[in-house]
Parts: sequence; structure tokens; C-alpha cells
Amino acid sequence: MSDLQPVRGTRDLIGEEFRRHAHVIDTARHVAGLYGFDEWATPIFEDTRVFARTLGETSDVVSKEMYTFTDRGGDSLTLRPENTAGVCRALVTGGLTQSLPQKVFYAGPMFRYERPQKGRYRQFHQIGCELIGAAEPLADAEVIAAGWDILTKLGISGDVVLELNTLGDKDSRDAYRAALVAYFTAHKASLSEDSLTRLERNPMRILDSKNEGDKALVADAPIIDPYLTPAAAAFFEQLQAHLVGMGIPSVRNARIVRGLDYYSHTAFEFVTTALGAQGTVMAGGRYDGLVEEMGGPPTPAVGWAAGIERLSMLCNEMPKPMDTVAVLPVVGQIDPDKAISAAVDMMQLLRRSSIRAEMSYSGNLKRRLSRANKVGARYAVFLSEFGTAAVRDLISGAQIDMQAAEVPAYLQDRMR
Repeated sequence: MSDLQPVRGTRDLIGEEFRRHAHVIDTARHVAGLYGFDEWATPIFEDTRVFARTLGETSDVVSKEMYTFTDRGGDSLTLRPENTAGVCRALVTGGLTQSLPQKVFYAGPMFRYERPQKGRYRQFHQIGCELIGAAEPLADAEVIAAGWDILTKLGISGDVVLELNTLGDKDSRDAYRAALVAYFTAHKASLSEDSLTRLERNPMRILDSKNEGDKALVADAPIIDPYLTPAAAAFFEQLQAHLVGMGIPSVRNARIVRGLDYYSHTAFEFVTTALGAQGTVMAGGRYDGLVEEMGGPPTPAVGWAAGIERLSMLCNEMPKPMDTVAVLPVVGQIDPDKAISAAVDMMQLLRRSSIRAEMSYSGNLKRRLSRANKVGARYAVFLSEFGTAAVRDLISGAQIDMQAAEVPAYLQDRMR
């Protein structure tokens, strides 16, 4: 056994695991396309400032989890821990702020240095949707609906619950922040060290604390509702009405927060208990100040991201793999070279007819047939020296003779 193993927190995607991974991406890409989202691909590493600015210096991701390095030119670069910041950076540097709205879908690897556990890796993968340039509650509803339909198409919407909250507008958050500071200051002696730091710089982040002592305090902390402006309350009511109209169920969770100033109004999570303890499989919200943070003009935006690893673990039903046809040259009846050539011609005919075809590269007929069974071939095509072929159903054993040229059409009819 080799001493070279995957780095801790990474894994190889092979066989069934890769098929599950690809199934999530393909399904999401299809549904996102129905909603008008175009796919973008941004670099997997960026100028460190792209993430330090947008995630916040006090966040766990920036302070503890980012893979940051200095390249040979002396620049500080970071492997992307998430992709919303990269999409917004691409929007600005690509000059697309004059062509709004932009509806963006993405899929790819992200990187965070954290303790690996079930469904969580240091190199992990996400899908995401971002709708940039629309300020209306309907945009938030549409983004959530795209996520819901992806989960439904994957067959897992029955295992998740949409939890919804509002962060209000700036005036709402300023008033709420003051209330949180007053509450947590009164309990300062019981706060964790991380939360003491957040109390000074970003008190809303305390509501996200994983510390058990903090959680007990958070349970009795004030919620935002009394501090919402009439406009912010109306925005949230309209969003909920749109979701009801779209047939998307949701529950209120007033503890869902996003701590930075450019987040506003909608915050939501799709959560599940199907993987053990409650876990989030898709999360997002409105981030109206992020594009401006990247150097662009003030631009409304809303989006979400979802972990492919967790989604694939929830998928019970997978699409049926493509059936394979094994082509077997009957070496011995005719010149071996001619037999191989005829088999290659048949494979190419089948492939160009969108039929998956394989042939063992060596061995007698028995060994080639054994290989066909090993790869799970559905049919076998035996070629004769007279331009004819025998097609055998490897499940039923039924076999039929025909002209070799008729094989692709015959199999197409049976493999639809």
C-alpha cells in the first residue's frame, strides 16, 4: 500500500461517489437554467482582500479557516472559502454592473481548514445561485424557489425545512444592534472569548456562536421584530406572501443572522435532520452592499449556496447508469486483424448512435465475455466473418441474428 494518501480533509470521487456528485450538479444546472441563471466559473484562488473584506476580519472563516499563501511575486492569495465574493468581484472587473440584472449559477470546489467530519471536508464542493441587480422581494422569492425546486428534483425536499428570517434595513439593524449590545453587555461575564470580541465589533455574530454557554444566552436575547422599520416589515411580509403563492412552505427562525453590514432583509436556510444532528444543506440571503464593497456601484443582490457532499448523501434515488454494449470480435473465424477492425468499426457506429460501447483489448472469446459481464454490459454483439452479427441480451440470454449494419438501430430501439 502506498504511503501517499489523500490529504486530510480531502477525498477522491470515483465510481458511484462521482456519479452522485455529478447528479447533484447536473440537476441543479438544469433547474437553474429553467429560472434563467447562466453558469459562471471564477478562479479557485483570489486576492486575499476579496474574502477578508467580504467575510469580515472577525469571522471564523477569515481568522481561522482560510488557506492563504504568498505567491512568488509576493502577493497574498487565498483559495476560495466560498464563491459569492468571487462572483461579485467578477461582476465588477468584467464591467457587468451596467448590464443588470445578472442571474448566475456556479458549481465547484471550495477550501476551508476545519475539522473534517461527516459531510464536511477541507476541500468541499458547492452549487450556488446569485441574482444581482434586483431589489424587490420577488427576487428573493425566486432565488429561494430555484433552490426549493432543485431539492425537489433531487427527491430530498421532503427531508428539509426552509427556515426564514429578516435582517431588516439599515435603520432596523442599527436599532437591533444597540439592543443586542445592551443585552449581551449585561451578561458580559458569561460570554466566550470569541463573543466578547464580537460584542465590540459585530454583536449580531454572537447569535451564530457555537459555544454552549453563549447558546444559553442567545436563547433569551431579543429578536429583531420590534426594531423593524415599516418598510422592512413590509418587505418581509411580501416575501412570505410570494413564497405562499409559489407553494413553498417555510417556518420562522428569528435566530438566523448574517453579521456584516452589507447583508439586509432576507436570511434563510434549508435544514435537515436526515443526516443525524440538524444540519444546513443550503443557505443564503440578501447582500445589497457586497458589490459596492468590491468597488462597484451600490447594487442589490440575493443568493444562496449549497454543499454538494451533503446533498449527495441525502439523495436516495439516482438516475440509471447508461447501459453498456460489449462488442466481441470472433477471432478464429476470420483473420484476427480484420476481426478487431470490424469490432472497432462497430463500436464507433454504436457510440455515434449515442450508445455506450466497449471491447476488451485482448483475450479469447470466453475472457472477453467474462469482461463484458464484469462491467455490467446489458447486451453483447458477436461479429461474424460474413458481415452479420448476433446480439445477445445478457440478462435474459435471448439472442438474435441480423446484418451488422442493423445493430445500432436495433439497440437504439431497445435502450431508450
